[in-house]
Amino acid sequence: MRNRRTRMNESEFFKKIREAGGRGYLAGGAVRDMVMGRAAHDRDYLVCGMLPDEFTALFPVARRAGKSFPVFLLEIGGAVCEVAFARIERKTGRGYSGFEARCGRDITVEQDLVRRDTTINSMAMDDEGRIIDPYGGAADVGRKIIRATSAAHFAEDPVRALRAARQAAQFGFEIEPATLALMGRCAEELRAEPAERKFAELEKALASRAPSRYFRALLASGLLAQEFPHAAALIGKSQPPEYHPEGDAFEHTMLVTDAAAARGASPEAVFAALLHDIGKGTTPEDMLPHHYGHEERGLALLPEIAAALKIPKRWRKCAEFVIREHMRASLVKSPAKIRDLVRALENGHISRRDFEIVVAADNAGKIPDWLARYDEYLAVLKSAAAAPIPERLRGAQIGEHIRSREAQALKEFMMNGKTDKRVGGR
Repeated sequence: MRNRRTRMNESEFFKKIREAGGRGYLAGGAVRDMVMGRAAHDRDYLVCGMLPDEFTALFPVARRAGKSFPVFLLEIGGAVCEVAFARIERKTGRGYSGFEARCGRDITVEQDLVRRDTTINSMAMDDEGRIIDPYGGAADVGRKIIRATSAAHFAEDPVRALRAARQAAQFGFEIEPATLALMGRCAEELRAEPAERKFAELEKALASRAPSRYFRALLASGLLAQEFPHAAALIGKSQPPEYHPEGDAFEHTMLVTDAAAARGASPEAVFAALLHDIGKGTTPEDMLPHHYGHEERGLALLPEIAAALKIPKRWRKCAEFVIREHMRASLVKSPAKIRDLVRALENGHISRRDFEIVVAADNAGKIPDWLARYDEYLAVLKSAAAAPIPERLRGAQIGEHIRSREAQALKEFMMNGKTDKRVGGR
């Protein structure tokens, strides 16, 4: 009979640690989620009273993941989890790598928790289900407050400034004033942080229900102009009030970004919503409140933004399509141009659903008929394209012939009263 590997559950893990003379804890985000009444996704563990060599002897299948300090990957309860050793840290240089860590049997859970970013993440739960909360994390959850656990430790990793803003967006919490001040003091070291670490916080913020909280927190802390200068440039850029009663281009962008996120757009589409009007930040003052040509100016800014944030290629392509087409989508009327938009979306880098969400977010919930009935329009084009090609045509002539035929088919479809005339627009 073949041997079957028995999975170790959390209770068994804690028991083995205790029998070896140590203590195991569930720590960080999983405990925060439990206190908030949310399902815990990633479960991270903390070990006290034990050395790494003793741990690997106890769990020989554990794989070391941390380079600067001992963190192991171990399957617990059917999932691969991080198991870290309680440690204290001392700042020795700049940035997130500019400190040295020490672990030992004498380091307590409270000493480990104090070096963490915010109080809501500085809680642990022991093997008997008791919450260890020395820094008031549960109370801050109740008050919906983001608060630095320790002013001294917060600045050791400047990306914690972005992380606090991201937590505000994720949970709908407010950042208390002293922590906003600490975030602002991270500015100098934050400039030198790897773009990949910054992007990780941005991506999580854009996946939240209200990404605007991320950018508003950075604005309140004085970091927005440094970290997202093109978004900061939208502040004070007036718009025609008949189309934008919400105020300037920054307020409009925040509303559209939140609306796209709330409607379930992908993170790359929410990013595209964030950038859809980014060209308005460079509108000449004497043109205001109008922003003629902001699409072209936005496209010109995109390479610089993409390079600074190190965004994935698909994010850049998605933003490019939205910047270029978001206005035209609701204004275009001719069958030929509608045909081109349908085909561009069919072959593009953003899904029909995501583009529809962004256009609706930008137009108070309204979308054009061609987008609302996209499948019908596309079926007309495909039917027209399936007809035989005249043998006399060669090369580019074939493409022009198909385009013309598809446009004519759409024209007939629209003229026959098959379209809904309630077209959204501005």
